[in-house]
Amino acid sequence: MAQAAAQGVKPEQALAFIGLGLMQKMAGSGQDLPWIWSEAEDGGQADLAALRQRLELTQLALKTGAPLTTAEVSQLLGVRPTSEAVERGGLKARRLSRNVWKLSRLDDTDNRSDDAFRRRF
Repeated sequence: MAQAAAQGVKPEQALAFIGLGLMQKMAGSGQDLPWIWSEAEDGGQADLAALRQRLELTQLALKTGAPLTTAEVSQLLGVRPTSEAVERGGLKARRLSRNVWKLSRLDDTDNRSDDAFRRRF
């Protein structure tokens, strides 16, 4: 380390080079490296463009209050609604009639009253 400092390399940089060399040797030996991120373990790659579009469409549905079909609610919530009202991710989809839904936000006051109810009984 003292030689590295004398040659203009900081001790932290020298330690990083040593660690990098060790990782390369281990990878070259064919060992399975548990600290390397694997897409298969994490559920694959995220489609961020589709996520952004889904979030923007959800915001638009909340702002306008437009009626939605079951397929549209399924796409926005990420789950097919199976009952009269479905809650997921701070949103509530309520069935108005056959294949007609309204999307709204869950109010914090509703959640608090539910929690208070649960605590009392």
